[in-house]
Amino acid sequence: MEGSKQRIVVGVDGSAGSRAALRWALGYAEGCGGRVVAVFACGVPALIDVALMMPEEERVLTVGERELRKAVDETYAESDTGIPVERRVVRQDAVRALLDEARDSDLLVVGRRGHGRFAQVLLGSVSWHCVNHAPCPVVVVSGPG
Repeated sequence: MEGSKQRIVVGVDGSAGSRAALRWALGYAEGCGGRVVAVFACGVPALIDVALMMPEEERVLTVGERELRKAVDETYAESDTGIPVERRVVRQDAVRALLDEARDSDLLVVGRRGHGRFAQVLLGSVSWHCVNHAPCPVVVVSGPG
């Protein structure tokens, strides 16, 4: 994206792997003068255990916003960077949300999950799909730390 800061999208779901991905993205953004967009996908069934008294759309987005805020705030507090983080809660499954956000991005960062025998299991289905279908480079962060 010539003439503007690099847009770095990172998938955040509150897991240790996604927090490691966010830490990596913050460090990278600081080094290149980029900006970070943290995306939390609220696709069903990702947030099934939410309060039953709110209308479905409202409760899913509310829980998503709370989880994203917690993950970003805690991870940001642990980092030594002053890079602001744009937060986006998207009502889609994680793969579709991240691939859509990656369309206008310079880099997509996701955490790795699982330790199975096959590449898709080793990476996790979301990271595997992102690596194979994203319209921009993808970094898969291997874990916490």
